[in-house]
Amino acid sequence: MSRISKRPVAVAKGVEVDLKGKALTVKGPKGTLTLDCNSEVEVVSSGSELSVSARSGSRFARAIAGTTQALISNMVRGVSTGFERKLELVGVGYRAQAQGSKLNLTLGFSHPVVYDVPAGITVETPSQTEIFVRGADKQAVGQVAAELRAFRPPEPYKGKGVRYSDERIVLKEAKKK
Repeated sequence: MSRISKRPVAVAKGVEVDLKGKALTVKGPKGTLTLDCNSEVEVVSSGSELSVSARSGSRFARAIAGTTQALISNMVRGVSTGFERKLELVGVGYRAQAQGSKLNLTLGFSHPVVYDVPAGITVETPSQTEIFVRGADKQAVGQVAAELRAFRPPEPYKGKGVRYSDERIVLKEAKKK
């Protein structure tokens, strides 16, 4: 049995949970998220808690029950407090500027990089070398941050590029004569 799925998900105050068939909808101050639950998983709402259990004892059912519990937990946390990733630009002339639903990046290419921010995600640039990606959906926030990092990943000799704020880059030693 999945040990993760045994823990109930506590629903925070101000968060509404609507369970209709296999569709689970979570509404909160930060937005609305929907999840289609697998047929092998049973989700039960009791008061201010959601409990997830496997319908059968198969290996897949137990695994998907733990995954579903983690997804529901992330949904509840996302609509109540939200998720955030911080990116840093390291390099001479590397800049970022948010303009509405677009993010303009100057990353040392011959052309500026313009990134269209998807709906449900907000991007802020408090300084020219910092980018904050915020949203209610944990997967979407991580995906946008990964796509921004992929434009210019940190290189191993000087460490220039777009990196996560908590990322540690191990620099290589330059070739010696």
